[in-house]
Amino acid sequence: MTELPPPFTTLAAAHRHDAVIENSEFLAFAERADTPEAALAQLATLRTRYPDATHHCWAYRIGPAYRFGDDGEPGGTAGAPILRAIEGQGVDHVMVVVVRYYGGVKLGTGGLVRAYGGTAAECLRTAPRLEVRPRQALQVSVPFEHLSGLYHLLGQWDTQRGEETYTATGVTLPVKVYPEDVDGFGAALRDATRGSAVVDSEP
Repeated sequence: MTELPPPFTTLAAAHRHDAVIENSEFLAFAERADTPEAALAQLATLRTRYPDATHHCWAYRIGPAYRFGDDGEPGGTAGAPILRAIEGQGVDHVMVVVVRYYGGVKLGTGGLVRAYGGTAAECLRTAPRLEVRPRQALQVSVPFEHLSGLYHLLGQWDTQRGEETYTATGVTLPVKVYPEDVDGFGAALRDATRGSAVVDSEP
């Protein structure tokens, strides 16, 4: 059976949080990103939407992969604090961009760290969340006379079903279930079909 990645918590929807600190505007945008390409596409979109902003600082965390950028702010004062905010909020597969409009007052190194990190953390803290639990892919085959039993079980268990393939004797169907349900679902299906169902793990 294929080893599945661990569950993780991400964002259920894109979220925004604005703050004004010493006359500078900080606009934080957080969104789910499942690939580095998706994260950088979000950054490009915000640069297009706010072309006159002073800085577009950012960070993403996608499993073990992470990157951040200071976009002209002093090194370590923007991107790294945003990344620490992502990690501190316990979310993954997330991109955060903080857009700054400079207001004429210099914040200093510590002030920038607090402004970028704090705005990002508040944006993530107030964002709607979603737990992602990977599923195990199975291939289920049943004879035609037991189709109703199969469909009944698919409704009883929390499954995701693919498209049926018809054979001479029955139906083959890809099904995804949570790992802890694999044994129970297989046993229930074999019971419902008097042992004639075949359940294989997809590689």
